[in-house]
Amino acid sequence: MTKSIQLIGIPLQDGAGRGGCLMGPDALRTAGLERALAALGHAVEDAGNVRPEARDVPPHPNPLLKNLAACAGWTAAIQEAAAAVPAGTVPVFLGGDHLMAAGTVAGMAKRAGDRPLFVLWLDAHSDIHDLATTDSGNIHGTPVAYFTGRADFTPHFPAPLATVAPERICMIGLRSVDAPERAALGEAGIDVADMRHVDEHGIKAPLEAFLARVEEAGGDLHVSLDVDFLDPSIAPAVGTTVPGGATFREAHLIMETLHDWGLATSLDLAELNPFLDERGRTATLMVDLVSSLFGKSVLDRPTRSH
Repeated sequence: MTKSIQLIGIPLQDGAGRGGCLMGPDALRTAGLERALAALGHAVEDAGNVRPEARDVPPHPNPLLKNLAACAGWTAAIQEAAAAVPAGTVPVFLGGDHLMAAGTVAGMAKRAGDRPLFVLWLDAHSDIHDLATTDSGNIHGTPVAYFTGRADFTPHFPAPLATVAPERICMIGLRSVDAPERAALGEAGIDVADMRHVDEHGIKAPLEAFLARVEEAGGDLHVSLDVDFLDPSIAPAVGTTVPGGATFREAHLIMETLHDWGLATSLDLAELNPFLDERGRTATLMVDLVSSLFGKSVLDRPTRSH
């Protein structure tokens, strides 16, 4: 089925611990994302990049927080841009570090209106710290706490335009979760399939169980894909590499399954840091994965020369 797709760049790196993610949107464009989706028959518009708002924020008791005002300004701008995406259009948000999800998910929840928004979180990390519990000071570890309303981020951040109930979130691929996050996940009741679960039961079973819930509820589905969900051997361009991630085939199976169910209404591509890439291989893989979500099949894949 032909879709109307809007590419929205989010050149955000203020939430991460190292620079480089601001180049992510242009790397995905250079790797041919628009061309690949158009070749599948979709109508694709590149809407350019979001620009952060300028904000003044009061001091926070946690002295470790980095770039707090900049992160607040980005979150404000991103959620407004996401909420303004026309109904019926599938936005693909080109990141940018994973703080972007604070804005994209809140904005998509606002756009969903009376329909429940579900979130598929594909990541090595749960990103459910709040501003007080993060001991790294990197605010890209907080978006889930923000868009679920689990913690009050005001007056430092704008209030979320809308929130997502924790029971409507499924996290697949977790393998680096600290003690405060583990406690928060248990208290929130988020559905988690960590990499041990994937090893024991496969990656498709927890995904399809979650998709069945989305379908039964008639909900929208936001997919948030962090590069570090993938094993660093196939996707080195990320500042938070964790061994033991999803394989090439597991990642494609997820995307192909999402296409088969036809429920995804928005997508994040987060934490691509081209400064750490090898000849663009991670950006190219991300484009290939997005193509799978939008209908590219195994039989469509030519053999690449090496």
